[in-house]
Amino acid sequence: MKKEVVVCFGPGPLFKGGIQNYNTSLALALDRREDCEVHIVSWTQQYPAIIPREFVDKSSKSDLLSGSNVQVHYVTNYNNPITWRETVQKIKSLGASKVIIQWSIALQGLPLYFIAKRLRKAKIEVIFDVHFVQQKEHSAIDKILTKWALGQSSTILVHALKTYQELQTVFPNKQFYLTEKGDRKSNTVIKLFHPIYDLFKPQENLDIDQLKASWGLKKHVFLFFGFIRRYKGLDQAIQAFAKVRAQRDDVSLVIAGESFWNTLDQTKWSTRIKQTLFGWAKRILLNKKDDEREDQPLEWITKLGLEKDCYVVNRFIGNEEVPPFFQVSDAVLLFYRTATPSGIESLSYNFSLPLLATKVGHFPETIQDGFNGYLANDADIDDMARVMLQFINHPVPRENVREKTKMMSWDRYAQAIMYKG
Repeated sequence: MKKEVVVCFGPGPLFKGGIQNYNTSLALALDRREDCEVHIVSWTQQYPAIIPREFVDKSSKSDLLSGSNVQVHYVTNYNNPITWRETVQKIKSLGASKVIIQWSIALQGLPLYFIAKRLRKAKIEVIFDVHFVQQKEHSAIDKILTKWALGQSSTILVHALKTYQELQTVFPNKQFYLTEKGDRKSNTVIKLFHPIYDLFKPQENLDIDQLKASWGLKKHVFLFFGFIRRYKGLDQAIQAFAKVRAQRDDVSLVIAGESFWNTLDQTKWSTRIKQTLFGWAKRILLNKKDDEREDQPLEWITKLGLEKDCYVVNRFIGNEEVPPFFQVSDAVLLFYRTATPSGIESLSYNFSLPLLATKVGHFPETIQDGFNGYLANDADIDDMARVMLQFINHPVPRENVREKTKMMSWDRYAQAIMYKG
């Protein structure tokens, strides 16, 4: 059988974060098929050089692509347009028939527009895998860059109906063909789901009671996991937990993740220069209220006297370290201010953990209140505390979580991409 060459364009395994995990998982799912030859074509630098943040994963030791046939090519530097052209040439030289581009931030719109436009001219199907349309931080040019880049798509994948609706607001005059099967027509949008991460497996023989004791955890454990960003509402989660703690002495909160804007050595001149230049850019492009660099949500722990009730690991969690945080926990807190299909949600499902979330974004689509989790009112800390107490008193069976996610596999996702009719 002649294999179809498919390129997954996005961050390769050297990078941190959910989009890297996603791109790698997608490549592995396609690689499991007998009809695909799979390549990852990756950024070498994903963002403007002035952004004061470390994006490379220097913690993980395991090779996520071990045992697969996926080949990785690090080519594209955001700051060097010559590499944009080299990216096009590389993908064409591989003989690709499909390129799946991870769309996760409008800032990347210019290079992705350049690349996508030229690939389409080469008769390659350009599939944008859209994690969200509406930027969590709004800049003055986000909508323009989004229209430029996504306007060059052959096909668009979305993970929730809300994302499709946002797409319609960006392209009000375009008639989209919406499908869940994967069949193609003009301006096709394939509405799928965020597949369940299978990169991280529970550690066998993990002594959960011993781990809880060593971390100083009590009977009921709530988890906040992942990058600490304003939209994820960690400050709300801590305040809600404080209200629960005031009523019960058998609860703990685990916080594991890196503060998004605190990854570089702040004493270095290079960091200071980046901070200054990035600050100027933010003042030009962002509303002041959207600048989150000074946010310190962890300070709520001290303010509320919760030091003995919280276990905090405030750094990037390497791949090998991920499972114990979920295995020791009873539920994951997603008290977000805004939400698009979440990698943390998918990761939680991999460990069959119930979710406690706010009624924002797509969460009401994927979390059935009382079945695979509980939903709280947006920006209502009292209601967040209520659902935490409700979960303790009426736990969600993990069988329900597994039942809800049966149809959310990577293989099913890959099948829609490779739809044959």
